[in-house]
Amino acid sequence: MSAIDQIRAAASAQGVAGVSPAGSLANAAPGFGDALKSMLGETQQLQDQSADAIGSFLRGEPVEIHEVMAAVEEAGIALDFLIQLRNSLTEAYRTVIGMQT
Repeated sequence: MSAIDQIRAAASAQGVAGVSPAGSLANAAPGFGDALKSMLGETQQLQDQSADAIGSFLRGEPVEIHEVMAAVEEAGIALDFLIQLRNSLTEAYRTVIGMQT
């Protein structure tokens, strides 16, 4: 029995999750990539809602100005968060690359 098999056996005996064989990844929880795609989609949706609210206000439709401002701010905050996330990931990547040289 290899060391990995011993670790898996001990972990399964203690009820530790997440140490299943490599073939059973289909039942795994969503990963970082899925979460990132979800955040990008939500941010795009907020940007679209903000643009729609601004358009409705400019066309003179019955829309409250505070709702327009809230939609714009919410979309801006989501975009700022994604920019900060991108910057953090870029910095982490540069750190890892720097460690390899």
